[in-house]
Amino acid sequence: MRASVTAHRDYVIADIDNRIYGAFLEHLGRAIYTGIYEPDHPTADKNGMRGDVAQLVRDLNVPMVRYPGGNFVSAYNWEDGIGPKENRPTRLDLAWHTSESNQVGIHEFADWCDTVGTDMMLAVNLGSRGLEEARNFVEYVNGPTGSYWGDLRRQNGRAEPWDVKLWCLGNEMDGPWQIGHKTAEEYGRLAGETAKALRAFDKSLELIVCGSSHSNMPTYPEWERVVLEHTYESVDHISLHMYSSNHDKHTPNYLAHNVKLETYISTVASTIDYVKAKTRSKRNVTISFDEWNVWYHSHKQDRAILDGKHGWPHAPALLEDIYNFEDVLQVACCLNTFIRKSDVVKLACIAQLVNVIAPIMTEPGGGAWKQTTYYPFYFASLFGRGRALNLLVNSPVYESSLAGDVPYLDVSGVENEAEGTLTFFLVNRSGDEPLEVDLSLQGYTDARVVDHQLMVHEDLNAVNSAANPDNVRPQTGSGAKAEGGSLTVSLPPHSYQMVRLSVSKG
Repeated sequence: MRASVTAHRDYVIADIDNRIYGAFLEHLGRAIYTGIYEPDHPTADKNGMRGDVAQLVRDLNVPMVRYPGGNFVSAYNWEDGIGPKENRPTRLDLAWHTSESNQVGIHEFADWCDTVGTDMMLAVNLGSRGLEEARNFVEYVNGPTGSYWGDLRRQNGRAEPWDVKLWCLGNEMDGPWQIGHKTAEEYGRLAGETAKALRAFDKSLELIVCGSSHSNMPTYPEWERVVLEHTYESVDHISLHMYSSNHDKHTPNYLAHNVKLETYISTVASTIDYVKAKTRSKRNVTISFDEWNVWYHSHKQDRAILDGKHGWPHAPALLEDIYNFEDVLQVACCLNTFIRKSDVVKLACIAQLVNVIAPIMTEPGGGAWKQTTYYPFYFASLFGRGRALNLLVNSPVYESSLAGDVPYLDVSGVENEAEGTLTFFLVNRSGDEPLEVDLSLQGYTDARVVDHQLMVHEDLNAVNSAANPDNVRPQTGSGAKAEGGSLTVSLPPHSYQMVRLSVSKG
């Protein structure tokens, strides 16, 4: 099979906001405890944070991490996580039927973020709590000393405000599973009033209102319309969530999920435009896709804990999907979608970062290793920064019951003008045939391949493990040729490639 792609230097979608390569950590399973925090671990620092995990996170260059939830936040008292650790209460977490020791709270998380070089994206509880608690949390984190909350923060060891800009107004409030679930009218009114209060404290905050938990919700996309009509003038982003699964073991349909993702984003973007026009606003609200990933491998094993059959365990193994090579292709396609929709998607968080549906896994007291999906996220985060190119793609297609005609080639392109590079991320969805790609480079000269990475495996079910951490990993690609204003590259069946070029503009 053959596919053609045209990249023109003047055909640009948008400048990519680096924050689309964000991540998420929730007080869920082993994400925090024996994930990032394990005081007795051989690599632990003075704050009890695992050094081996911190290094793997630093390597990803994650711009921000969302915290502390997730479903967890909807019944969370943030005050439980401050002050002397010996005085902090253990609470029962209703979201995941576990117990929470509160040994990690805002101070510990903030210190960890400094260690790994990332910013905080914090969520307030609008489920079991409301405006007053949200206002107090923001003032504790960002307020000056000389005030009640600022002085309490100083008393707990931190005089300077953290100056956190990103705040999520609750989590998945459209979901009946959520503690404090609300209708769109109820939530929109509460979120609007909360946003007003937070704006009175600091107009420079970036506020994120809850959109749909997924595109199959019965309230979607009416939820977005109602909520935005209450909040359009006071928020900056609306959140969307989506997880991909392959319960049916049907790879072609599975690899079409990002086509559904793209439609989801476009529909909500149209709803934003409608509300903007209806309210006669001059503001632009964009999308925060702050939960996305593959999630289905661990469903059966999690059931007993979620059903309460083991009581209230502390930090049990939950949502520990072990990712295979097939998931590499899915994650790569999702990342391509965020690049292609970078005109409307300005924030995104892979959910989650460590142990819980995560690219990084740990053993308590033992090692940390990279899951298969670590690599496409790594390549996109490091080299997918710059301007997203509006590529013209002509590819053979296959029919999917999930998304209609689906191109075998999934591709995105990024120009980094400062570095003089073009980077292409390419996936061949076909499991039967190689795909020969001819890529025309218009407006670029002196193209030269400077990096070519290939991920391919004979077994779609191949995984990495503590015992075999390098079973699925990138290898140096071969055969990519840049000459005469074009790039040619061959994609083996079911493969992912990253090709980087140094270029001049002609």
